[in-house]
Amino acid sequence: MRAVGYRTSLPIDDPQALIDVNLPRPRAEGRDLLVEVRAISVNPVDTKVRRRGGPAPGEDVKVLGWDVAGVVVEAGPDARLFKPGDAVWYAGAINRPGANAEFHLVDERIVGRKPASLDFPAAAALPLTTITAWEALFDRLEVRRPVPGAAAAVLIIGGAGGVGSITIQLAHTLTDLTVIATASRPQTRDWCLELGADHVLDHSAGLADQVAALGLGAPGHVFSTTHTDSHLPEIVKLVAPQGKVALIDDPASLDANSLKGKSLSLHWEAMFARSLFQTADMEAQHALLDQVADMVDEGRIRTTLTEVFGTINAANLRRAHAQIESGTTRGKIVLAGF
Repeated sequence: MRAVGYRTSLPIDDPQALIDVNLPRPRAEGRDLLVEVRAISVNPVDTKVRRRGGPAPGEDVKVLGWDVAGVVVEAGPDARLFKPGDAVWYAGAINRPGANAEFHLVDERIVGRKPASLDFPAAAALPLTTITAWEALFDRLEVRRPVPGAAAAVLIIGGAGGVGSITIQLAHTLTDLTVIATASRPQTRDWCLELGADHVLDHSAGLADQVAALGLGAPGHVFSTTHTDSHLPEIVKLVAPQGKVALIDDPASLDANSLKGKSLSLHWEAMFARSLFQTADMEAQHALLDQVADMVDEGRIRTTLTEVFGTINAANLRRAHAQIESGTTRGKIVLAGF
């Protein structure tokens, strides 16, 4: 089968950073599904893994890719949620080969049905960021649980990125919270407002003063999707006592002591944790993807796809990685077909 991978960790401007390869077609066992990949999207995790290291011992080529929309072509003998012919979407597992390939194996417990109202490229934009946003809002921050004395509001730092784009929609659609997002350019500000943000602040300026100027009071929940280390002093200033802060990025260091005075709680969201550790509630990701598929088909959630970079091949994926690494991506980049 055709696939895209790499043998050595290289800068993305090197032609060997991602290469076209041919690999054996895998077979489904246990609760695995073999999925014919119709479209994939590119996330910051793809670029981080590529930069951090090469193939594992005994692995000739490392294949990336953790956002898929496709069709089941084979189900393992223990599979009970899906069958061949089903259209699905999912984000895969970080400790298994990625989906930048014609066929991909995935545990059905982290797979959902593809929204019927979306084509494959539009669907591929959503799974990883949707799981991340859902878990951050409802499992980590517990935004439906009010913080005593706090404003009924959530601040989403980095609202125009892939995760921020779906977090705004979920918070707007599933809660009564005032949704405050941040963006730094006119086009990203407009994007956040289109998706349902009530207010959009400039994260290149002091956030605490901007939040105070809204007159809402101190929000009880903050979700930081990017540059958390530089934003943390402002977060600590603006969030309510006993509030909750969640993040998804990888700061080199973080002064957690600064949260003590307000008795703030700090939560990392890692959407791969359930599949990586085979947690007892792993199937929760199947359930949430199905629920969001219903919301999409009801017109309550929209795709965050902004650009299609062509078919799935090394040249187009190198271009997508370069765009992600620029830090200026709005929404999601998708590749479709081989």
